[in-house]
Amino acid sequence: MEIRSTISEAMVPAAAASLNVVDLSISDIQSSVSTLKQACRESGFFYVINHGISQGFMDEVFAHSKRLFDLPLEEKMRLLKNDKHRGYTPMFDEMLDADNQLNGDYKEGYYIGVEVSEDDPRSRKPFFGPNVWPSEDILPGWRQTMEQYQRKALGVAKEIIKIIDLALDLSGDFFDKPETMGEPIAILRLLHYEGRVSDPAKGIYGAGAHSDFGFITLLATDDTVGLQICKDKDAQPQLWEYVSPLKGAFIVNLADILERWSNCIFRSTLHRVVLGGQDRYSIAYFVHPNYDCLVECLPSCKSDTNPPKFPPVKFEEYLLQRYKDTHADRSAYKD
Repeated sequence: MEIRSTISEAMVPAAAASLNVVDLSISDIQSSVSTLKQACRESGFFYVINHGISQGFMDEVFAHSKRLFDLPLEEKMRLLKNDKHRGYTPMFDEMLDADNQLNGDYKEGYYIGVEVSEDDPRSRKPFFGPNVWPSEDILPGWRQTMEQYQRKALGVAKEIIKIIDLALDLSGDFFDKPETMGEPIAILRLLHYEGRVSDPAKGIYGAGAHSDFGFITLLATDDTVGLQICKDKDAQPQLWEYVSPLKGAFIVNLADILERWSNCIFRSTLHRVVLGGQDRYSIAYFVHPNYDCLVECLPSCKSDTNPPKFPPVKFEEYLLQRYKDTHADRSAYKD
């Protein structure tokens, strides 16, 4: 099943992408595996529908996100991202495409990870520790809503990961094992793109061209068009296509560590955000392998004619380097 974008050419000059649709409500798992496998090989992006999270709850999460970003900048800067990668990131904090961007991304964000207390041994690791939460007095019910969304999104992600497992001719639980993704690093990121017109010719983007770092990303968006994908990153010139928001669906994309794990059989696709002057809100849920997972070519993805393309890598080292490459030094925000 495919859905073709209904965006009119009057609204956007770029082409509109056709993406496969994975329906989590159907009982025929092999049909889902076939649909997902085609999407993973051809575009690395697909829609997921009937995932079990109600539209009413999604509307509530978006309303809470907007309330946070509507706070005065001074208030948001008190929640600035810490060394555990939790909290607020201001405009231009990220430079995702340094070769083509002028100032950085025209977006602000907010990171929320798995809550880990300071006395937990895991808190000594870079991506584990207490979250940075806005005061209940300022944003009542905010933390509870976000934690509930985290639980629901993780449940959806695990369903998708199981289908990916089968699509790669694995055991069905390979990515659920303690040494792989039994305890994934799952990061929720709220995003707000300000109402600025993007101008690629001048290096102005809502978000510069990039591929995601980890395993998969679940993206929920408002109705504002902006996400573009490039299915062939090596093409010259690159062809960019818009991805339509689809009410009630997640837009799911594969990330770099899955491409690496699958020996490039499954694709991690370049994407960016190009806007026409409207504010845009989105909610990304990044799912990564376990912190100490060793990522090496899957047995089902290599052969004598297709040997491993990447050396093994410990996910901790890989993720730290990717964040260092794309985020601003926090000391730039200090007096």
